[in-house]
Amino acid sequence: MRNIKITLAYEGTTFHGWQMQPNIATIQGALADAARRITQERIQVEGASRTDAGVHALGQVAAFRTRSQLTALEFQRALNALLPPSIRVVGSEEVGPDFHPRWNAQSKIYHYRIFRGRVLSPFERGRALHYPWPLDEDAMMAAARLFEGKLDFSSFAASSGSNERDEDRNPVRQVFSSRILRHKGSPAAERLPTSIPMARSVALAAIGGSSVETASSDEPPLDQAVIGTVCDELLYVVHGKSFLRYMVRKIVGTLLDVGRGHITPEQIPEIFAMKDRTRSGPTAPPEGLYLVSIEYPDPLAGLLRQRPSS
Repeated sequence: MRNIKITLAYEGTTFHGWQMQPNIATIQGALADAARRITQERIQVEGASRTDAGVHALGQVAAFRTRSQLTALEFQRALNALLPPSIRVVGSEEVGPDFHPRWNAQSKIYHYRIFRGRVLSPFERGRALHYPWPLDEDAMMAAARLFEGKLDFSSFAASSGSNERDEDRNPVRQVFSSRILRHKGSPAAERLPTSIPMARSVALAAIGGSSVETASSDEPPLDQAVIGTVCDELLYVVHGKSFLRYMVRKIVGTLLDVGRGHITPEQIPEIFAMKDRTRSGPTAPPEGLYLVSIEYPDPLAGLLRQRPSS
């Protein structure tokens, strides 16, 4: 059996999340159906992250096993020919039998977009949270840094629906970087929210610990009389080892409460200590959330370590 790894981008508005459900449109279901049609095999697609309904992805990773002799590139082309346009396979490769997209993942990067302009472009509907009202953005930036570290995120996760399962779940997660960035200067109607270069550059700037809290586009400004409004948004960028269900959206909801003045940054440690999800902010809507990328161990690193010294 061959193991095919694929990297996916998708616009999640019309899907009920990643996980396959009977008679409901899901990302996993669409992939499994397309792969079955290509191979005439019963295909089980495993994903790195179970994104929720309405959540988008730039770099979701999945894998499936097959006896087909098609190359990885041929699988990419065939899948894109059968999948709906809102799902694209942007990369494909054959990997070893031990690779699993979820269990081998070392870390993930998520973005959450908060559009601050007075009018949300119709091209951004379902792709960003529109919040044009006053926010203390500096307080939000200060509060975002308080989510960094190896912490108990019980107060910032949704219930699984089972008290027994919640008690067994380990709520401790490690967040390497948590930042709020200001992103200005590009017309909203002209900038795709799934722009990989933009997402990658902003994510790398945040992870690298830069003190610059503003990300600007190199695109030339267009006539506002034509576009209607200039992009003015906050971008929450979080890099962590793993995340609890709704964790990023609960953090964003809490940061918005900080911006509204309902809580102060100094209260964030107290909310952590309470281990009570009712004490954090509301769960932010799904449309602003993007799974940007997933990091895996370098397969060459082990070989280099094993190479004998001369």
